[in-house]
Amino acid sequence: MLELLFDLCFVVAIAQAAGGLHHAFSHGIGGPAILSFVLVFFAIWWAWMGFTWFASAFDNDDVVYRLLVFVQMVGLLVLAAGVPRGFEEHDFGMITLGYVIMRIGLTGLWLRVAMNDTSMKKTAYRYIIGIVLCQIGWVALLLVPLEFRLWGWLVLLPAELLVPIWAELAGKTKWHAHHISERYGLLTIIVIGESVLAGTLALQAALDTTHLSMALWAAIIGAPTILFALWWLYFLHPSLDESGASRWTFIWAYGHYLIFASAAAVGSGIAVYVDYATHTAHLSTFWAGQTLAIPVALFVALLWIINRVNKQPGSTAYLIGAILCLAAPALPYAPLTIAIILIGLTAYCVRKQSHRAAH
Repeated sequence: MLELLFDLCFVVAIAQAAGGLHHAFSHGIGGPAILSFVLVFFAIWWAWMGFTWFASAFDNDDVVYRLLVFVQMVGLLVLAAGVPRGFEEHDFGMITLGYVIMRIGLTGLWLRVAMNDTSMKKTAYRYIIGIVLCQIGWVALLLVPLEFRLWGWLVLLPAELLVPIWAELAGKTKWHAHHISERYGLLTIIVIGESVLAGTLALQAALDTTHLSMALWAAIIGAPTILFALWWLYFLHPSLDESGASRWTFIWAYGHYLIFASAAAVGSGIAVYVDYATHTAHLSTFWAGQTLAIPVALFVALLWIINRVNKQPGSTAYLIGAILCLAAPALPYAPLTIAIILIGLTAYCVRKQSHRAAH
């Protein structure tokens, strides 16, 4: 139950990040916003990753554990409060503070492991050292002029990703494959749910207009169909393959960053297209469609990669579907076109799965 409460706190942060991307695209300044979204979503996702894998390996639920998780939740809310500044003013001070608070909570959890589990002491101390050094780097980066911070990000982001790899070399944590798959699935639902919320709010505002254009009808019909199809496609084969877990764990785990981020960006794309349909977005028809088509195509293409790794049926169809989604904005009413493509892809993959199960 604590994990579910922890996940719900991410609703706020993800909504802030997706909202910032939506407003930037609608005003025709998507370039800088994409970088801000990538960095903010990385902080959100990476904090979730640290807690999720720890909780899977160390199944504890005492008072100290709950309080340290609470520290991480407070840090997440501080981070979420700083997201608007990050998008509008490129001020990442509040985001950094929230991120550091979250990592302090996780460091406390690893310190308990080091003090109480002799078999995992070396691994735990490696996690502690890696996390602390990265946080020192993020705080120091705030002192660097804005125009040079990208170089710091290019160092610190890979460093964060390398900490678990380095730590696990000292001794592997005993995470649970089924639990991890379930946790990833729950976050996928939350992120798609954010897209539902973003699309609903945009459509609610659009329905207050006196004229429902064909473009707006395309969004009204296409948006829920797209989101439902993405959910269906993901959960056809959501699990981490336990037989190949040791080989593909990091690829599967890290690759989901792009799945989660693209799912969140789908909601922004729907909202941008609704703004275009109501003549409040400074975008052409093609680029309004691409704000939706690109994250949908990325989500589907990543499912293709995961299914290739797990040797699932019909994986090539995902790649074809992604390409067709990218081409959809060349036609009128992109949300409806993308929805039709995803309906066909989902039907094909379900049929292939049923055929395989029958044999």
